[in-house]
Amino acid sequence: MAHNWKKLSLIGGIIVLVALVPVMTRRTDILTWFTLILIYVTLSQSWNIIGGYTGQINLGHVAFFGLGALTTRYLWLLFGLPLPVALLAGAVVAPLVALIIGVPAFRLRGIYFIIVTLVFAEILRHVAYTAIPVASVLPAELLTTYSLVPRYYLSLTVAVVAVAVVYVVSNSRLGLGMMAVREDEDAARTSGVSILRCKLSAFLISTALAGLAGGVFAYYYVGAYAGYLFEPVWTFDSVLIVFVGGAGTIIGPIIGSVFFVFLQQWLATILPGGFHLVVFGIIFILVVLFWPSGIVGGVVELRRRRRR
Repeated sequence: MAHNWKKLSLIGGIIVLVALVPVMTRRTDILTWFTLILIYVTLSQSWNIIGGYTGQINLGHVAFFGLGALTTRYLWLLFGLPLPVALLAGAVVAPLVALIIGVPAFRLRGIYFIIVTLVFAEILRHVAYTAIPVASVLPAELLTTYSLVPRYYLSLTVAVVAVAVVYVVSNSRLGLGMMAVREDEDAARTSGVSILRCKLSAFLISTALAGLAGGVFAYYYVGAYAGYLFEPVWTFDSVLIVFVGGAGTIIGPIIGSVFFVFLQQWLATILPGGFHLVVFGIIFILVVLFWPSGIVGGVVELRRRRRR
């Protein structure tokens, strides 16, 4: 009990410190970095549910991020709905679409789920670029009052919700079933675990959080093409963050997001052109090679060696 209180106190202290960032500084670059970190925390935690805890590789995760972003953006700007309602709608539309492709995909074993999600995301990307060729830009009245502070606090709130959801799910009976499916699907079925239920539940929770992350980004960005919201880089970023931080852990995607954004931004300032992307990729490959279980797993292993 005391250990849990210590853990909750530590988490609460971290949240308070992060919440004080806009109070301590008004620098646009710092607020932008922290806002992106928080958005990536939500997005990577959403992928962590399906990939880290359930072992199902979703390479089309951006499809649900983009659906959430478009739904939120257009309901908020074009139809004038309150932002919370638009955010909720984005978080609902994504899993509804996921349900349509998830039921048939999960009935097949092997790489079919990976192929279906990847193809689906690519279809949506091409449709978005073709059907909505004009960039969506904030209206002039919103541009004049644009501030990063409310975007930052919205990102923080949603990130806390995403982490809380992953914590609750991972410590529930459903979470145990998901991890059993990840370790050995046949053994889990023999033990009475409903494979389809676990996979589909993980997929719906994962896509709902991805839609929520997309909705936050829709409120954050000033202007962008619809097709950009479906670019594969969003999926690959979240996958890298999860595996580098530690797949199947709660703290891993948080550490990975901080590492990802700060390293990326720092390399971009000291290296010309796009060469920082090459160095960035090499660093991530080295981390994955030498710490297969991510930074969290590497730290745990170092502690074990020290104890020995």
